[in-house]
Amino acid sequence: MKLLVFHIGADRYGLRLRDVLRVLPLVELKQLPLAPDSVAGIMDLHGAPVPVIDLCRASGLPSGEDHFDTRIIVADYVTPAGAHHALGLRAERVLGVQEVGNELLRDSGVQAAPFLGAVASDAQGMLQVVELAQLLPADLCALLFQSADNPT
Repeated sequence: MKLLVFHIGADRYGLRLRDVLRVLPLVELKQLPLAPDSVAGIMDLHGAPVPVIDLCRASGLPSGEDHFDTRIIVADYVTPAGAHHALGLRAERVLGVQEVGNELLRDSGVQAAPFLGAVASDAQGMLQVVELAQLLPADLCALLFQSADNPT
């Protein structure tokens, strides 16, 4: 499987390339007062507001510093109700695409965060798959995408 590889803190993670719509340079985000800590803000993508999650903060770490290779990954997030939404992910040190054979992936055996999936080892160390469908807790998903999935 092809993964877009990036860092969360010091560790390498990958997002399935099929879930990636585009990778953008770090852009200025509109801050959202009183939003949950993992929400970095919203960005304007061709006139449409797109929520952006800081992957470091979503993982319980402090927000990483901006580097030349910090990017916004725009992903195709599918809600539990089946609706598709663009979701921005602020990722540190985006390294590029890497092919990882399914036979190399192993269950981590740890349930620290529901969005962390299988792991593989290579010459650079361990790489863990981010399960996009599990990234947002139900309450955050409802908050970010309430107009489409949860009419009031």
